[in-house]
Amino acid sequence: MNCERKLKICHVITRMVVGGAQENTLFTALDHAEKGHDVTLVTGFSPGREGELLQKAKLNEKLKIVETPTLCRELSLKNDPAAYFFLKRFFKENKFDVVHTHSSKAGIVGRLAAWASDVPFVVHTVHGQAFHPFEKPWKNFIYKTAERFAAKKCHKIYAVAQAMINQCVEARIASAEKYMVVYSGMEINDFLNASKSDAICEKMQIPADAPVIGSIARLFPLKGYEYFIPAAYKLLQIRPDVHFLLVGDGSMHDELIEEVKSLGIENNVHFAGLVAPYEVPQYVGNMDMLWHFSVREGLPRSVVQALAAGKVPMSFALDGAPEVILDGQSGFTLPYRDDMESVIDEIAEKSAFLLNNKEQYDAMSKFGKELVREKFDHHYMADVLEKEYLDNV
Repeated sequence: MNCERKLKICHVITRMVVGGAQENTLFTALDHAEKGHDVTLVTGFSPGREGELLQKAKLNEKLKIVETPTLCRELSLKNDPAAYFFLKRFFKENKFDVVHTHSSKAGIVGRLAAWASDVPFVVHTVHGQAFHPFEKPWKNFIYKTAERFAAKKCHKIYAVAQAMINQCVEARIASAEKYMVVYSGMEINDFLNASKSDAICEKMQIPADAPVIGSIARLFPLKGYEYFIPAAYKLLQIRPDVHFLLVGDGSMHDELIEEVKSLGIENNVHFAGLVAPYEVPQYVGNMDMLWHFSVREGLPRSVVQALAAGKVPMSFALDGAPEVILDGQSGFTLPYRDDMESVIDEIAEKSAFLLNNKEQYDAMSKFGKELVREKFDHHYMADVLEKEYLDNV
């Protein structure tokens, strides 16, 4: 979409590590800058093992990037008020037409500051919930109370999955009319064209003819590795030729390596570490299946990436996953339950079934690819949001 009217847009997010919310934000900002809008990205610093997305973006002269140490992920009695006053002053000085916040912390502080600065159109995207069943009740109470207050200080809220909207409405954050689904965009063509790479096999020391089951996620609590590693061990009792490829890094890296060694499966489990976003399609191209057992997610980008590459995903039927993993058609969804042993048995059994049935695999692969082909392209996402901005400013 090309438009003669150009807007001043500011995106706000706490950090730009390698992750779904961050890639979504960056694609939106870069695409709108390329369309000729005046776009600024405000973010905190991004230390640690989870990677940092801004190196390449900083080379794009069309996108302005402002980093402030006051925007941090953790609750802080010192930094949070400082971030609010920094943003309020920044918004007033720059007279933005649109302020678009992302992630829970930046969403609360940023919306309050933008509303107090009389920004014409204040919006927020829900990429995942701060409140969830696995959080302490007192924390959930604080998060929900803050989200309800912030929802009154913006004009519209987008969500990367309908499940996110349903959860917000059920939690009485805001009425359904305030929400709209905008699926999270990516470089979809890179995944549609992904194919097996002998170089990746050689680098990761995976036999060229071995079935490969992968994951693309931070090595972090709640990302499902307490299911992944035991299920890998279980599947190897049925199919000892399967190899597992874990793409990502994080605080659980050393712990997971030790667990793999203790189970005696270190020759079949390969840790790729942190991979640059442009390299991810090459790794997905070398997978046959994707296991994604995160218990707290919006709509998992790695699942969409696997589907686009014609790989079959398996996930819990939580959050937005069932919107793209249609059970038995594009992949498998499992009901989340506390009986971990039965869950692990089901993961192994369904994976073995699929690896042993090429006709079923091919049908699911084709169905999944068509399901995500168009709606997850980042240009489409940017066009939808641009129209939203222009219609409301």
